[in-house]
Amino acid sequence: MTAPDLVEPLLELRVGAVAHGGHCVARTGSGRVVFVRHALPGELVLAEVTEQRRAYLRADTVRVLEPAPDRVVPPCRYAGTCGGCDFQHAGLAAQRDLKAQVVREQLVRLGRLSPAEVAALAVRVEPVAVPGRADDGLGWRTRVRFAVDATGRAGLLGHRSYAVVPVRECAIAHPAITALGLTGRSWPRDDLVEAIAGDDGRVTVCADGSGLVDGPARVHRSAAGVDFELPPEAFWQVHPGAPAVLVAAVLALLEPVPGQRAWDLYGGAGLFAAALAGAVGGTGEVVLVDSDGPALAGARASLAGLRQVRVVPGRVERVRLAPAPDLVVLDPPRSGAGAAVVARVAASGARAVAYVACDPAAFARDVATFAGYGWRLDRLRAFDTFPMTHHVECVGRFTPPA
Repeated sequence: MTAPDLVEPLLELRVGAVAHGGHCVARTGSGRVVFVRHALPGELVLAEVTEQRRAYLRADTVRVLEPAPDRVVPPCRYAGTCGGCDFQHAGLAAQRDLKAQVVREQLVRLGRLSPAEVAALAVRVEPVAVPGRADDGLGWRTRVRFAVDATGRAGLLGHRSYAVVPVRECAIAHPAITALGLTGRSWPRDDLVEAIAGDDGRVTVCADGSGLVDGPARVHRSAAGVDFELPPEAFWQVHPGAPAVLVAAVLALLEPVPGQRAWDLYGGAGLFAAALAGAVGGTGEVVLVDSDGPALAGARASLAGLRQVRVVPGRVERVRLAPAPDLVVLDPPRSGAGAAVVARVAASGARAVAYVACDPAAFARDVATFAGYGWRLDRLRAFDTFPMTHHVECVGRFTPPA
């Protein structure tokens, strides 16, 4: 919707705090909110208005008049045109600080925690290493989806756009994917091309029109002492270092012991179920619940040797589970668990819940819902599993009222 008071196409703006979504907040001289991309807090920039709404504007930095100390030259030639990376213009340490600020802000604004409660959590975003690489924030993405334009050329989408940006390579893509040169091929039958690099170095390439184009029909993953052979469409963490750090965080927060019972909700292909199975042993039980068919097929096949794991298909909010768990792992999609699932978990009788979240806003909303049942977020860790982007992975522990 176009705003009633049109503004100039170029605005000189003093940039304020970072906000969720990969932009910073500024205000025009009349006080209108502007969400500015490719800027950093404190900078004075010239920004081009890209969208006008009644309540706010969106803009993109075209010139930096007064740069922030943390500004760097983006490592990718397509930064600013491709929509995939938000923070390439900031050093890695600054990116992680920006993400930590967003997590803290969301916990106050949407999670309804007090500033003192958030400060007690001591939120910081921890680096996650790519095995065999320096910590440069590049070459980590093991799943890359390319869009195909009308000429059959593959590229990446622009920000908030269906326009295909032609690229030779993606700087954050896994080197094994880059080596295939997929953007240099012609794709006359396809609209989408997806490449998934497995832990064995092989790359599976699928396209929506052509089907399996190259590589194995199953993607190999190795984590939590289990070898997984997964359908290409099954969800798995895209950062090679993410499975190990997230499993370690969940186990450290829950402290499972032999004989305990655990629920792994939105368990997908079984990463956390495998880790929990090793901790609770043969006398314990792990119940994995998910509704995604390809992920469940991978879980059943990969976890077949772990008799203490039971795979239950169905929607988390509807599946009937008994008896009560000692521990719960909650790893919902980006939209969060939601009120119905939180209510169920809060009433489950568990002594602790580990919540794995890829969206701080959705996580914060669920924090507020848990609090309504007397549950408290008492521990929180955050990990930079998506360098160069605004995304961040959080692992929080909830404990019931005493």
